[in-house]
Amino acid sequence: MRPPIDNGTVLIIGAAGGIGRELARLLSPRVRTLVLVAREVEALKALREELLLRNPTLGVMLRACRLDDPGAVDDLFAHLERNFVRVDVLINNADHSSSGLYADERWKRIEELVHANVLAPAMLTHRLLGPMLERGRGGILTIGSGAARLFLPGAVTFAATQRFLDGFSESLRLEVKDAGIPVTFVAAGPLAMEPALDEEVTPFFQLSLRQCARESLAGFERGEALVYPGLGHRWMMRLLRLLPRSFKRGLGRLALGGLRRKLLLSPSGPGTHEPPRPVLLAQGEPSSAT
Repeated sequence: MRPPIDNGTVLIIGAAGGIGRELARLLSPRVRTLVLVAREVEALKALREELLLRNPTLGVMLRACRLDDPGAVDDLFAHLERNFVRVDVLINNADHSSSGLYADERWKRIEELVHANVLAPAMLTHRLLGPMLERGRGGILTIGSGAARLFLPGAVTFAATQRFLDGFSESLRLEVKDAGIPVTFVAAGPLAMEPALDEEVTPFFQLSLRQCARESLAGFERGEALVYPGLGHRWMMRLLRLLPRSFKRGLGRLALGGLRRKLLLSPSGPGTHEPPRPVLLAQGEPSSAT
């Protein structure tokens, strides 16, 4: 059960940077058409030029879409229908996040995060799954985080959305398995950003964006349900599944203590609202937001 990538049409959400951009680069020699989606079209133009320079016959469509706006998602599909674009593979890769204590978060930011991480992937999948089932071909790849397996004080809503994506993907996979539609969830770990963020602390098992994209795509093509990119991260996640819930709570309490110390030492102090930060993956490392 392999996804119809070769000579197919692939829709990538969150294609402007990070894993989404690397997946576009890896897929460009193989697909017929790439539909690249990000918050701003300008962020995608350089990538389109790069891809066309390497593959002049590649079809590349750029679209702006705010995934926290259901109306914008509707507009995206209306545009695809008007241009007779039939999507063979959907890559959900728009995992937004912010950090801070839940009580200090603005509700608007929480609502936007849930829209982008939960409602948008669910809506995109729902809109595309029916036609895939009718044709008997398709595939859905969701790029998420190892946070789906962790308790993360300071990223409460993000961790909750990742658990949704994990359960959503696993359950949907069972529904469509006999129809030949592979569904894969990628629970990525710490990623090496390019360029590095200010004050970034390099964690253990850090993986390059390109290697994460390679392993994610390889697992998807093998029809795997769950992919942990990176050998070290993979073994850590497998070990974590065997540990009791009380141990995971202990790790969460340690993380909470560190977060509170950081807030107390911050010049602005606790309870203030910082601008939105990059997407957080497991252990607080950023991934590819749009």
